Amino acid sequence: MKKIFFVFLLILTLVFGYKIIFRTDTFLPEEKSIDISQINAVKKLVNSNSKYNNRIAFFIDMKIASGKNRFFVYDLKLNKIIDKGLVAHGSGSETKIKGKLKFSNVPNSLSTSLGKYSIENHYTGKFGKAYKLYGLDTTNSNAFIRDIVFHYYFDVPYKEQDNYICNSYGCPMVNKRYFDRIAALIDHSKSNIVMSIYY
Repeated sequence: MKKIFFVFLLILTLVFGYKIIFRTDTFLPEEKSIDISQINAVKKLVNSNSKYNNRIAFFIDMKIASGKNRFFVYDLKLNKIIDKGLVAHGSGSETKIKGKLKFSNVPNSLSTSLGKYSIENHYTGKFGKAYKLYGLDTTNSNAFIRDIVFHYYFDVPYKEQDNYICNSYGCPMVNKRYFDRIAALIDHSKSNIVMSIYY
C-alpha cells in the first residue's frame, strides 16, 4: 500500500513539475500585437489606391507606454510584425494622469494627432533627414500645415526601458539607429507607405 502511494505521489510531483517548468504564459514575455481593426483599415486604403504601398505599413500604438516598443513595421501580406522600436509622442498630448494621453489636430497644440498618414518626400531640416507627413483623416488633416514630420532625435533611446522617454512637438520621433532602418524601407518603396497612429 505504501509503495502504491509513493508511486502515485511521485507521478503527481512529476506532472506538476512539468507544468510549472514548461508553462509558457509565465516565463515568456508578452508579444505585442496590432489592433486588427487598424490593420484592416490600412489594408482597405492601400488596396483601393495604387499610390500606397500594399506590402508594408507602419503602426504606432499610443496605448503602449513610451518607454516600450510601440512603433511597428508590419508586413500586410504575411500579416506579421517585422520590426519594432520606441517612438515619442507630442508634449501637448500629456495629461495630469500618468500614462493617459490626449490628442489634437489643432496647430500649435504640440499634440500627437491620431489617424492614417501618407509618408511623402524627405528633406533635410533642423533634426536632419525627415519625412513630410500628410494626414488622411479628419483627426490629422492639419498635419502638413502643423509641420508634423517623421524624424529622429538623439535623445530618444534605442532600447526599451521602464521610464517614459522624451516628448516631441507632435511628431512621431524615433532613435537615429531605428530611423535609419525605417528610412531605408521608405526610400526603397516605389509607392507611399502609410503610417497609422491609434489609441
